[in-house]
Amino acid sequence: MADPRSKSAPSTGPVDVDALHALITKSLDDDQAVEMISIPLAGKSSIADHMVIASGRSSRQVASMAAKLAERIKAEFGKLVRVEGLPTADWVLIDADDVIVHLFRPEVRSFYNLERMWAFGDESPAPVTAAAPGV
Repeated sequence: MADPRSKSAPSTGPVDVDALHALITKSLDDDQAVEMISIPLAGKSSIADHMVIASGRSSRQVASMAAKLAERIKAEFGKLVRVEGLPTADWVLIDADDVIVHLFRPEVRSFYNLERMWAFGDESPAPVTAAAPGV
């Protein structure tokens, strides 16, 4: 069993999905992600409870957002996430188990159009917006 005082040991216990989702959306908002949306998957797919899709203005911003997000999840939850696509950073996938995050450069995002692929019925993905300062 891992020493609970060890910050580098990955957590094997359950993670509060709502807290994880909130941390992810706040992290991306803090890093100025563009057109962030969240698609609820609970009860519709077994892969995750939420899918968050956002864009960065450049490959450098996408890579930076992904790296910071992985660090923040590890710091807050002691959870190591799987990250794919970081070397080119055109499309980076972050698998945090219950929340899947896709970060794109805008032209790559419009080409793959995941929002349309994952829309269920007449539901459209909910845009995620940060609260106004002081709210």
